[in-house]
Amino acid sequence: MQLGRVTGTVVATVKSEGLEGVKFLIVQPLDKRQEPIGRPVIAADAVHMAGPGELVYFVASREAAEALEPRFVPVDHAIVGIVDQVMT
Repeated sequence: MQLGRVTGTVVATVKSEGLEGVKFLIVQPLDKRQEPIGRPVIAADAVHMAGPGELVYFVASREAAEALEPRFVPVDHAIVGIVDQVMT
């Protein structure tokens, strides 16, 4: 799992089967100090509640494909939780 911040949304007029109604969000990966690392990614919102400005955790690859129903949809990243608090 990776920590990230939602920075925006993506609008897709055509989606693969199984992705109808799924929101796509732009997520900036963060390090343990919540500083940006790498390039932003597009993630499917598996929690159906994430939005711009929120701190989230997301998964990639096979775990992302299994985070949504139905399983094994064609996504590379999926948001699987919203972070309430970070303890340092």
